[in-house]
Amino acid sequence: MMTSSPPRLAVFDMDGTLIDSLPDLAACADWLLAQYHLPPVTPEAVRPMIGDGVAALVSRLLDHAGPAAARINRAEATARYMERYTPHSTDHSRPFPGTVATLAALHAAGWRMAVCTNKPVAAARHILQVMDLEKWFVAVGGGDSFGVRKPDPRHLLGTIEQAGSTPARAIMTGDHHNDVATATGAHVPVIFARWGYGRPEMEAGATVGADSITELPHLAGELVPA
Repeated sequence: MMTSSPPRLAVFDMDGTLIDSLPDLAACADWLLAQYHLPPVTPEAVRPMIGDGVAALVSRLLDHAGPAAARINRAEATARYMERYTPHSTDHSRPFPGTVATLAALHAAGWRMAVCTNKPVAAARHILQVMDLEKWFVAVGGGDSFGVRKPDPRHLLGTIEQAGSTPARAIMTGDHHNDVATATGAHVPVIFARWGYGRPEMEAGATVGADSITELPHLAGELVPA
């Protein structure tokens, strides 16, 4: 008796891959620094701080502020950042051009879709809901969903399991070396999102790179045929 294969699954990173979230992340960074009477920071300075979760972003932000920030409690600063960011996470952030059309094309081709992000899952779901993207995704694996986070492959593996698929039928798309590392560790092909925030050298180890999110339906079909 023949059994059907598990569904194909396209897993996406969030910041710098699905969502151009830099404007709101940077605005919140500026707000946090002002609370501690520290000099402001530019969005371009914040860009390379993104990708390892909120605590890492805040820590890098305070390191960037220099000796004046040395005595600030990092955990308290992270909590203040999140308290401010969550209700303002969609003030200026938007899906990258072509994102909705790409998700629709993947869905039409029979793909399931999921998000694997180092953002807290509640914040991720809030953003997806406000941007009317939540309907496309069968699972959202946040940075606090599994007790581990990218680059630990268990973060991606847990998200794939939640979505009802298997590593052999999944692909990962992301703009950061964490995405490449977690996919490699999970034995999942990975598409590097060149349109995102990651530096060019972060593409090392990726299965393939893409200049636009609109390339994904074609590349996904080549990596995991129906």
